[in-house]
Amino acid sequence: MKKLFSRFVPLSLLISLMMALIPVPVYAAPGVTSITPNIIVNDVVNVITVAGAEFDSTAAVLMDGAALATNFLNDKTLTATIPAGAAAGDHVITVSMTGGPVGGSATLTVLAPTPVPQPTATLPFTRPQFVVSASKTKGTVSTDSEFRLDLALANQGTSTAYSVQIVFASSSLVPLKNGGVVAKGTVNAGEKTSTSQSFMVTGQIYGQSLISVDVTVTYYDDKGTTYSDKFTLSIPTSGGGGSGVVYPTSTPTGVKTSQLVITSYAASVDPLQPGEQFTLTMTVQNMGNVRAQRVTMIVGGGSSGTSGGTPQPGGVSGGSGEFTNFAPVSASNIQSLGDLAAGEMIQAKQNLIVNVSTNPGAYPMKITFSYLDTNNEVINDEQVITLLVYSLPNVDVSFYRAPDTFFVGQPGALPVQVVKIGKRAAVLGNLKLESDDGTIENGTGLIGSIDAGGYFTLDSMFTPEKSGSMTLNVTIEYTDDFNQARTLTRTLKVEVMEGAPEEPTIGPSDGSGGGVVPIGAEETTTHKIFRFIKGLFGLDSSWPVWQAPGGAVPAPEQTVPIKPGGGKG
Repeated sequence: MKKLFSRFVPLSLLISLMMALIPVPVYAAPGVTSITPNIIVNDVVNVITVAGAEFDSTAAVLMDGAALATNFLNDKTLTATIPAGAAAGDHVITVSMTGGPVGGSATLTVLAPTPVPQPTATLPFTRPQFVVSASKTKGTVSTDSEFRLDLALANQGTSTAYSVQIVFASSSLVPLKNGGVVAKGTVNAGEKTSTSQSFMVTGQIYGQSLISVDVTVTYYDDKGTTYSDKFTLSIPTSGGGGSGVVYPTSTPTGVKTSQLVITSYAASVDPLQPGEQFTLTMTVQNMGNVRAQRVTMIVGGGSSGTSGGTPQPGGVSGGSGEFTNFAPVSASNIQSLGDLAAGEMIQAKQNLIVNVSTNPGAYPMKITFSYLDTNNEVINDEQVITLLVYSLPNVDVSFYRAPDTFFVGQPGALPVQVVKIGKRAAVLGNLKLESDDGTIENGTGLIGSIDAGGYFTLDSMFTPEKSGSMTLNVTIEYTDDFNQARTLTRTLKVEVMEGAPEEPTIGPSDGSGGGVVPIGAEETTTHKIFRFIKGLFGLDSSWPVWQAPGGAVPAPEQTVPIKPGGGKG
């Protein structure tokens, strides 16, 4: 047994060593490495080449998150078309795939064409000016082939051109080696300059006799003014292998399709509440590579009937959609958007109203786009957007009684009242009173749950610092239906007078209660009886000095002392 074990130990070690020496293939994660060109001018349609790794046929090039018309060349190369009129500035280029996330990004700089300055009254006016003096191709111009374009430019202006740059762009061609950008430096007036650019034909050009290439030349004069000249060159196509015959290329199944997608949407009212009328604006883009014809948008969902690929008259069905929470107003839920070319975008609007019985929540809304493809067959693209409905509290803030007159530097009462308006109860947070023109004491209170029509009161003290009309700021904190902190703000007005209030004068009453007599009044029999009763109880029964007639002090009455035990004095 020991011998058998000793014989198999070296064999197991040998197998382990061999497995460790076998290389394990490492696959690169999908990602973007670079784009060419990385600088374009937005007055024409531009094509950029995206280089990376592990791309597949579902890859789509995105500019700032918006999809571009994409052409898949191989697992390392994609091309994308930038439409004319793209916003000037720096844009982030990324790639998305259905197979998994794609890392990496690149920056594309879009330049606006520099307007040519108008000539001034000062003569002579001089400037550089380029024209195409000659162009020719070398190689086979057919699908998946490479060729070279030789171009000669001449400065036929009257001044020297500085920092000359040439940019090539085409929707059917991919520039090689330099990304389609050539720098030529300085070209004097009357001189010529030549350049060569290599291309690969990527578009399906079967049946085409010509393909176009856009050439943009930018440069400066001696005063620093920038100029831009644009030329469109037509290149004749040729057959493969130099035979002069144009061979058809295979067309992948399902490539020629249209697809309408809502790339963004927004409501004109934020937040949406029951009973609110608003306009829903949607940006619709054709993500396919062929034109979508006679596009019909159906809000709430629906379809178009077909008859052998041809739409039936009145065959659009949009009445069976969901309108429980949102209903169209001012127009029906069906709109015609016309035709949308590949990559084209359009804004569609629909006026809607939120049902008054709608409870707060997130509500999906179905949108259907019905259109004709290139074979005149009806296509229905359905998608869903989500609208959020809130029920924000509506309150009235006022005084539950008229506040007292306020004086500068003197505290006064603020009888504040919050009344819940609406059909639903609400839970409110802290109530805060603030003023920039004085000091508020007891200016904070927790409201809590308050029913519809219910109220909450807060008695605060306000000490103003100046006179005039004062503004009190009222802030109520609460949490909305989606657990987001919000505030309600209201204002109250009070009037502040200058100076302190006058002290009230306290004088004797005119009544009959208790012997208080107006000054200067004559003593009556009633007064004498009342003073006699006060004397029986040991109280002061004298006639007050300040109440004597004419202010005089009455003479004291003569009394006879009574000795203990009786007897007369």
